[in-house]
Amino acid sequence: MPTVKDVYELINSIAPFDRQSAWDNSGIAAGSFEQKVDTVVIALDITADVVAFANENRAQLIVSHHPLIFKARKQLMSNDPAYMLANAGLSAICAHTSLDIADGGVNDVLTQKLGYGKCSPLTDVGEAAMVRVFEYSEPHEIGEIAAQTSRTLKTAVRYSDCGKAIKKVAVCGGAGCDFAPQCAALGCDLLITGDAGHHDFIDGIIDGISIIAAGHFETENPVVEFLADIINKKLGLKTLIAPAYSPCQTAVWI
Repeated sequence: MPTVKDVYELINSIAPFDRQSAWDNSGIAAGSFEQKVDTVVIALDITADVVAFANENRAQLIVSHHPLIFKARKQLMSNDPAYMLANAGLSAICAHTSLDIADGGVNDVLTQKLGYGKCSPLTDVGEAAMVRVFEYSEPHEIGEIAAQTSRTLKTAVRYSDCGKAIKKVAVCGGAGCDFAPQCAALGCDLLITGDAGHHDFIDGIIDGISIIAAGHFETENPVVEFLADIINKKLGLKTLIAPAYSPCQTAVWI
């Protein structure tokens, strides 16, 4: 029977953990490399609900995109997913920025879903290599692209208009606005990402790049299907995608 280490090595072969950003915490996050595995739960985030789902389905391992532990903790209480994992004897592997930058990973899955197909990286080196770039044959209006992004990802989007038609599009799921200045400098007219703050939109207009913010969850969650499929096919393990929804909800009062 495969072990946690077998799953770890498979993920490492497609999204090498040594390519993660210096501030990241990808890799094995809980459990044991020697633990036998027949059922794996896949999730964007390891939440209490995901741990409960894994227990209900008698899984031995959870594979997530976002790290189980990001910051140092001085307490580990019973409602903390890390405590719940250890208490249940579950292992966890997290592939974060290593999967963002990987060929076929988060951002390639997102460009495919958006209809852009296989795209080239923005650069060949550094963290910005996780950004993918698509170029339209003819200019498009920002409102048209925003509407299509909303329909495709089935979510509300926010966007800014830098005042020019769009030909060259940068795509980075999650929190990609740190790359906006570099995208603009390299000729991109638009950045599609997950998160954007008020000043990101303002700075983008100054830099001459429009921004579409389509939601962190919505731009990254599609990768869970990729992970489930490859673990199932390569190792023959049962893979279950945990039910999930964005923790950021939208409400309108009229």
